[in-house]
Amino acid sequence: MEFLSSLGGGVFDMTLGTIVPFLFVLTVIVFFHELGHYLVGRWCGIRVLAFSIGFGPELVGFNDRAGTRWKVCAIPLGGYVKFMGDENAASVPDNAALARMNDEERSGAFHTKSVARRAATVAAGPIANFILAIVIFAGVAYFNGRVVGDPVIAQVQADSPAQAAGLQPGDRILSADGEEIRYFSDFQRHVSTRAGVPIALEVERDGRAVDLTVTPAVRIQTDNFGNEFPMPIIGIVADEASAAFRTEELSLPASLSYGVEQTWFITGQTVSFIGGIFSGSQPSDQIGGPVRIAQVSGQAASLGFAPLLNLAALLSISIGLLNLLPIPMLDGGHLMFYAAEAVRGRPLSERVQEIGFRIGLALVMGLMVFAFWNDLSSLT
Repeated sequence: MEFLSSLGGGVFDMTLGTIVPFLFVLTVIVFFHELGHYLVGRWCGIRVLAFSIGFGPELVGFNDRAGTRWKVCAIPLGGYVKFMGDENAASVPDNAALARMNDEERSGAFHTKSVARRAATVAAGPIANFILAIVIFAGVAYFNGRVVGDPVIAQVQADSPAQAAGLQPGDRILSADGEEIRYFSDFQRHVSTRAGVPIALEVERDGRAVDLTVTPAVRIQTDNFGNEFPMPIIGIVADEASAAFRTEELSLPASLSYGVEQTWFITGQTVSFIGGIFSGSQPSDQIGGPVRIAQVSGQAASLGFAPLLNLAALLSISIGLLNLLPIPMLDGGHLMFYAAEAVRGRPLSERVQEIGFRIGLALVMGLMVFAFWNDLSSLT
């Protein structure tokens, strides 16, 4: 199965502090994605011919006892697992080769397996991305703890939605849309998915409960590295005096629960963002290619190893979702073909699949060019 990370080519003025973190993040994500395909494929009785990190000429590799060629290639912008019967890294069936196989070879070929086994093998790659994200979030939380603060407002910005709604310094946010708010970060998370959507608040003010409604507005925010991005905000600030920020240690079960919660939340945000791009409510210039990912990787690495791991988890979720899009050439496209085969009781014709793969290739290349164009635009 081919791994797509929407990464094109091109090398700009990247320092060692940018390239190394970028390759680390990408290699981890690619390895676990392909490991998912590999492990489930082997479990389903499929022979694996190659497990590759990167594309192009092989730099180093070895054969294991099962006959799989494990290798690292010269272009480290993705990877693939090639099964018996695949024509290429995208797992397009090699019908001519399949026709020449003997019974033993056919028994280990990917395309002779049942729909359920093929679908499980294909879905395992994106699923591995989500599992990786859960493990990273849980591990960072377990070893570093979780920084939390009380949901008490220190400052209300002038001419903000919060001021218009009647929020005041000293207010403690008790609930938002009926959901209990324990920490200030809980409220930030709630607001981040509700641009232009009224939020029903219950706050504690001078010992009594007050009901208010606030509607977040989208504003362009700038991080410490100068990156700009749109963000729903209401215009409140918490500080050390109001929120009493502290590090909360988590047990292993609590860390795992936190990892699942974070992964679920970010998955929902990413799905909403992708849907917003197609509907026009989200700016498409937020889609980045290799240069932008490398820049962000370098910035995260400058803050420490934990932020770099968190970035890897975020990107792993994005890659998992991207590969589930119903586009031929991607895992989601294969699953779409298998769903049609399950309904029809027989595979789609070779001609239909060929057309689908060509369309998928065009869409994938178009996405890569678009992401690369955004990279170039961000440099100007």
